Amino acid sequence: MADIEADDCNDSMNTALASPPRNAGNTLSGTPAGTAALDRSRPRLRRAGRGWFAVALAGQLLFAVYIVGFYGGHAFSGDLLAWNQVLPRGWVAGDLAGNATVAVHVLFTVVIVLGGLGQLMPAVRQRWPMLHRWNGRLFLAVAATLAITGLAMMFGRGAVGGPAQHAALVFNAVLILAFAGLAWRTARARQFDAHRRWALRLWLVVAGVWFFRIGLAAWLLIHRAPVGFDPESFTGPLLVALAWGQTLLPLVVLEAVLRAERAGDARWRWTTAAVLLPLTLLTLLGVAGAAMMMWLPRL
Repeated sequence: MADIEADDCNDSMNTALASPPRNAGNTLSGTPAGTAALDRSRPRLRRAGRGWFAVALAGQLLFAVYIVGFYGGHAFSGDLLAWNQVLPRGWVAGDLAGNATVAVHVLFTVVIVLGGLGQLMPAVRQRWPMLHRWNGRLFLAVAATLAITGLAMMFGRGAVGGPAQHAALVFNAVLILAFAGLAWRTARARQFDAHRRWALRLWLVVAGVWFFRIGLAAWLLIHRAPVGFDPESFTGPLLVALAWGQTLLPLVVLEAVLRAERAGDARWRWTTAAVLLPLTLLTLLGVAGAAMMMWLPRL
């Protein structure tokens, strides 16, 4: 997220709606009662966005702790074959290039999580603007590297699931590369509003693997059984829906938030805030489930 304005970025994801409505002629916003309702909708949407964002950041930090503890811990102890408990053919004896690709992918996953958190903190932009700019450049480069190494791992060593799931992974990687390029180009052109939007889209698609895991964990907690998929082959309609939903659903929600920011209709803001509340609870359920069932037991 090179040169991204951190306050603007935080405003979008936390829906800090500081700008006045652009549609002053709206039937609601054009009356005193409508103006009051619009004013009340701003903090409500802001709080709803911040609530989801706080849960997401905590969940991503837990994910980073798990990656460091599991992959780093086994690498430090020399038990690299333990990686195969999670990744299919995560470590193959004698395959130097393939093993290096996996190691870089795992390491950069931690970098992207921590780097993304740094980019979204206003204090970093305000106190250390140079760090913010260089961290943004690093984030873009690492995001592109993750997409490329992820594709290399899938095509070189295979991946669990069926063709529809693999197609979703390719789609996610292509969007990462496209959004990284657009975020970079708009930053270079000093089109900061457009850059902010592309950078936020990039942050969400990079987090696709995290969304998949918390989505699966929430589903398992709700149903108490592997409903909708075969745990042995790791295929089924649920997993196809999650594979595509990990990319598309967050982008749809973000677009709704961005439109609500600029809308002059208080009803649109209230509706968006109302939708964010159950999504926050679902995210919290997924983070708790993933931590209990996938991450903490392997540390």
